[in-house]
Amino acid sequence: MQKLQNYIAGELVDPATDNWLDVYEPATGEVYAKLPASDEVDVGRAYEAARDAFPQWSGTPAEQRASYLYALADAIDRNLDRLAEAESRDTGKPIGVAKTVDIPRAAANFRFFAGAILHSESASHDTNGQAINYTLRSPRGVAGLISPWNLPLYLLSWKIAPAIATGNTCVAKPSEVTPMTAFMLAELIDEVGIPQGVVNIVHGLGDPCGKAIVEHPGIPTISFTGSTAVGKWIGSTAGGMLKRISLELGGKNPNVIFADADLDQAVETACRGAFSNQGQICLCGSRIIVEDSIADAFTQKLVERTNAIKLGDPADTGVEFGALVSQEHLAKVAGAVDRARELGGEVLTGGDRFTPDSERCAGGYFYQPTVIRGLDMSCDVQQSEIFGPVVTVTSFKDEAEAIRLANDTSFGLASMIWTGDGSRAHRVAKAIDAGIVWVNCWMLRDLRTPFGGAKASGVGREGGNDALRFFTEPKNVCIKF
Repeated sequence: MQKLQNYIAGELVDPATDNWLDVYEPATGEVYAKLPASDEVDVGRAYEAARDAFPQWSGTPAEQRASYLYALADAIDRNLDRLAEAESRDTGKPIGVAKTVDIPRAAANFRFFAGAILHSESASHDTNGQAINYTLRSPRGVAGLISPWNLPLYLLSWKIAPAIATGNTCVAKPSEVTPMTAFMLAELIDEVGIPQGVVNIVHGLGDPCGKAIVEHPGIPTISFTGSTAVGKWIGSTAGGMLKRISLELGGKNPNVIFADADLDQAVETACRGAFSNQGQICLCGSRIIVEDSIADAFTQKLVERTNAIKLGDPADTGVEFGALVSQEHLAKVAGAVDRARELGGEVLTGGDRFTPDSERCAGGYFYQPTVIRGLDMSCDVQQSEIFGPVVTVTSFKDEAEAIRLANDTSFGLASMIWTGDGSRAHRVAKAIDAGIVWVNCWMLRDLRTPFGGAKASGVGREGGNDALRFFTEPKNVCIKF
């Protein structure tokens, strides 16, 4: 059985305590690897390596830093098949999805920020003919980067790339549930020759490993993607230490469909937007809010399209829908559907576990894509993030009610609007409390734009120049004539 290791100061090393965690394959329910159960000692060693590497790395010309990132992106491309297989095994997602979406996007992140750092700008101001004020932006030091399990390599690269592109070094903690691609990334970082200590990766549980990163007095910058509950703790803890934080948290995203929308396109994208990655994406449209006059037709088409999804062993070619990430998460999703039934919700399709026609998957964590109708928006199923393949359908009478229902949660990460009326699209997009609004589309991303949510979905932005600004510290210089 493979033992993964931490990556500290350019070396793969065992945890200081020699304690290990089991890594499960979601499709089979079996342990397939061992993972370091790192603690504050390992984090301390990683910090020291990052601290020692910072002076030289921060002084490295941007062109040279960019060349390392480009080389790392190329290395990810060369190892596409191997990384996709590892990600599928780690997460339970179909291997085809990992190969065409997750791994290429990770490479794209490194390429984007490699280019972005070469085209950064600095403002200057003529102060009434008396002086010139200009802004310097400097790397902040050691960045603490904590990423989740649902898109493990993609979201880890989304943090590492801007951090090191801007001259910071880092201590990164991937999810203990899906660690394999992070371990493989460490090998590629070493292969392309990124200097020792610039990137350090420690594996382990949120407590003590992630906790030690957040609480370390020498780490001034924390970027976290994960649950709202943990995000609140990080906000309180890091805020009390006057650290800069970015928190990309949960979502309960509305998908608002007006009667003048292209119905077939709305159905197709609503299905994809609900059940991609088994519904385990923070941007999924889990609350469908559809105009009364088309509600029945839309819902019937949605159920038909959902029933056509190809479920199965994620290792099989052509499978669209695989396993949930863990036994605990499967129980959470199943419990939410049971709760919906208790509240009078009508399960139109799904609502139960399934077992693929594959002997190896007999013990896997599989759950059917599920559509539920008839729940009041104020109930806990509509208000809580399930983060699984469960979507609810609610109808509305007019635009004002659609906006009210869309905003009727504590979350504000993303939303979709479907309409043929351009004026309405702008009007409703402005009124919805969300960091991202897609009109007649979903997951159409441009890495130059801000990314993040409102309300309980987080603080800070991590896209494009926002990420470059987050990882740098501005300094104003005023020169008097």
